[in-house]
Amino acid sequence: MAVLVALFLQACYYLSRVQFGSWVKPKDFLAGGSDAFLTAFSTASSTATMPITFEGLIKKIGLRESSASLGALVGNNFNNDGTALYETMSALFIAQVLELNLSLPQQLIVVFTSIFASVGAAGIPEAGLVTMTLVFSAVGLPTQYIILLITVDWFLDRCRTAINVMGDMTVSALLDGKKRQVEEESSSAT
Repeated sequence: MAVLVALFLQACYYLSRVQFGSWVKPKDFLAGGSDAFLTAFSTASSTATMPITFEGLIKKIGLRESSASLGALVGNNFNNDGTALYETMSALFIAQVLELNLSLPQQLIVVFTSIFASVGAAGIPEAGLVTMTLVFSAVGLPTQYIILLITVDWFLDRCRTAINVMGDMTVSALLDGKKRQVEEESSSAT
């Protein structure tokens, strides 16, 4: 439940960034991205969702291709906020289960390692479980307890993938600016 609440708050943050940092209205953003969000949730793969995300940004939301490509295509590899959040919360959860008190520096190591590990996570289902071993090892948590997370990971993976896609789309909207601009089509006159 804590991960779901955190992902919901992250979605609210993204929508507020869209509201105040771009010309796109949050309602239009959600409607235009609905296919991408549903595909991300159903496949648990941001890579499989990438063409749908890109198409939605251009055709349904109306962003310029340059903004859509940079945010969605490049961001797909680097912007995995939902995964970072999940890995951090999972490490802290396992520490609590084992009744281990992580010091503040250890908690910060978990946060930073989760961020770096999420950047390296492939855009495939349950890739976060693989990179989570790095996070656990960084603070000495036994990696065999990752198995406890598998029972809920299949669902949370789908949720965090949708948030990762929403993050990519948010970056695209922010790159497009606060004023709608139309990309000039290059026409060759012969």
